[in-house]
Amino acid sequence: MKKVSWSLMLLLLVLALTLSACSGGNNVNNGTNGTPTDGSSGTTTDAPSKPVEISVFAVQEQGIDLSTNKFTKHVEEKFNIKFNFEVIPSDGAKEKRQISLASGDYPDAYMLTHYIDQFSQADLLKFGGQGVIIPLNDLIDQYAPNIKAAMEANSDLRTLNTAPDGNIYGLVAYTQCFHCSYPNKMWINTDWLEKLNLEMPTTPEEFKNVLKAFKTGDPNGNGKADEVALSGSTEEFGVRVLPFLMNPFVYNDDRNYLNMTNGKVESAAIKPEWKEGLAYAKSLYDEGLIDQGAFTQNAEALKKIGENADAEILGIGAGMHPAIFIDMAGPRFPKYHPVPPLQGTNGSFATHDNGGVSPGGKFAITNKASKEAQIALIKLVDYMYTAEGQTNGGSGMKGIDWEDPAPGDTALGEGVTPMVKTIPGVEGEEPRNAGWSGMAHYYMPKEYRDSWVQGTDINDPANYERKLYEATKLYEGHEPKELFPFWSLWVDPADSDEMSMLQTNIRNYIEQNALQFVTGSKDLEKDWDSYVKGLQDLKLDRYLEILQKAYDASVKG
Repeated sequence: MKKVSWSLMLLLLVLALTLSACSGGNNVNNGTNGTPTDGSSGTTTDAPSKPVEISVFAVQEQGIDLSTNKFTKHVEEKFNIKFNFEVIPSDGAKEKRQISLASGDYPDAYMLTHYIDQFSQADLLKFGGQGVIIPLNDLIDQYAPNIKAAMEANSDLRTLNTAPDGNIYGLVAYTQCFHCSYPNKMWINTDWLEKLNLEMPTTPEEFKNVLKAFKTGDPNGNGKADEVALSGSTEEFGVRVLPFLMNPFVYNDDRNYLNMTNGKVESAAIKPEWKEGLAYAKSLYDEGLIDQGAFTQNAEALKKIGENADAEILGIGAGMHPAIFIDMAGPRFPKYHPVPPLQGTNGSFATHDNGGVSPGGKFAITNKASKEAQIALIKLVDYMYTAEGQTNGGSGMKGIDWEDPAPGDTALGEGVTPMVKTIPGVEGEEPRNAGWSGMAHYYMPKEYRDSWVQGTDINDPANYERKLYEATKLYEGHEPKELFPFWSLWVDPADSDEMSMLQTNIRNYIEQNALQFVTGSKDLEKDWDSYVKGLQDLKLDRYLEILQKAYDASVKG
């Protein structure tokens, strides 16, 4: 899998800060992350006269200077802290964190940015077992009422934060996002549908017929056969074409290719329905209806197709959101709308995950931290479990990057009272440097995101999140009744290295063979049995056994 390019990550981050990229969660009125408050409940006590000096390992994102940052100054004053940041760039962040830990000269705390680098669950168990990072349970009980309340109200959050031994060694970035939770969408040029007098496709066969018409019907009207009926990319943010195409036949999670039936985890990739889905995708490829580049190109190349200068050539693009392949400010942006999940003989599935929440820990306190530093740190993070603290930290300070809604403003969520209104940037404006961006993403439940002001015109780029929200409603509920919750499982440390190796090998094998079957390098009839045997040789059964063990332990827990 290729990583998301930095420019695209910045785009996704901008979307997050304008109420798109990643959120989900819990009750707005539970006292943790609903109406913005000052977060004073339990987060401040009589502070010592001298600031507590705290060393923190952190990734500094573009446009942010942590030492002069307005949110830094705000929380330093609020919690009587003096930060000594060990600032690193995003490139090589994981390696630098590992070097920091291995050297023994590590800081009081790690405050990481989850989409750049964070502790894996195995890391937390390893360094927690070594005593390098300390359990947070007692600190949360005594000094973090907002964190405690959130975990009591949200079992998913509690599971993500709590190791099998009952300790909380780190805190996850709970930035669940509604539109991110159904990433594998297709966006169709509805102008082309109208020009060719076609209806929105609802079945695999109808989808194929639309692609044929796009390919041969000259919908761009230039008299050339230059149309690209369907394209995508190879990264992980919904841009791969196979999951959507295969979901009418078998549930394709686009991650680990796992299904679940009656509480038992199984591989989707050896089912007859998987073969059936590949056969359908191959039929599209054989007729030139899938761009060959969809299986090799990155998102930058995909966008060159969507923004082709000579003529409008893209009929359907795969992606979590259309700005991946279309300029939001351009004239083509309003033309692309979502294709609902296709209804096949075996179902009408949509790939679903936990809304972008990835397991692990973005925050951890080490054994180097004094008791005063530990208390100050947990109070600081507890503040970011309030709506005011999360908004000030993640999006920038009130009055600079956001303000209270005005009369008549509408919230993103239906029937939700608007609480936060962004203050748009001005072209040519210097970076405001008023928030920590992803470094401050701690607790962003769906109800919190739903309370942000958003206009109603989905074709106005300013209301992009509304477009994505409405699109995602078409996919909502199309996930299987049973989903294997890979994102929330803690694998036994004794099995973690083996599981990781098996996961990588099996996933790569499945993806490589799927591509070979679709493109014709392998024959679905002649080579299927040897493909299945190859998976067994890679110890597929052992891999499923480890995952089943982890799942059973989580259910009993």
